[in-house]
Amino acid sequence: FTNINSTIVDPKNFDTRNFVTVEDDFCIIPPNSFALARTVEYFRIPRNVLTVCLGKSTYARCGIIVNVTPFEPEWEGYVTLEFSNTTPLPAKIYANEGVAQVLFFESDEECATSYKDRAGKYMGQTGVTLPKA
Repeated sequence: FTNINSTIVDPKNFDTRNFVTVEDDFCIIPPNSFALARTVEYFRIPRNVLTVCLGKSTYARCGIIVNVTPFEPEWEGYVTLEFSNTTPLPAKIYANEGVAQVLFFESDEECATSYKDRAGKYMGQTGVTLPKA
């Protein structure tokens, strides 16, 4: 993200000028700032499974927090990872390295209404996906 355009970050009306694309082996996140990335893995979640993704402690101990929404039953796509640099210093994150782990919870029953049934707005995302309200 950049503040060069002095726009407001509004999840219901996201201005793409706030977004800067970086394609490199690493990314520098400015102090108290934020970055998005995409997983290497493509996920296809079964109808009876829910996942939770947690950031790894090595990054957390450096003040870099990884946030990911749960993957609902029958969601599929590449995961957009949200990184927050909570420090007053620039932070470096690396491509193609483990920053989070996914926990899979299997139910003994299928869900009544899946993400696919609801035609979820982030279904089948292929790259870093910006907010869709």
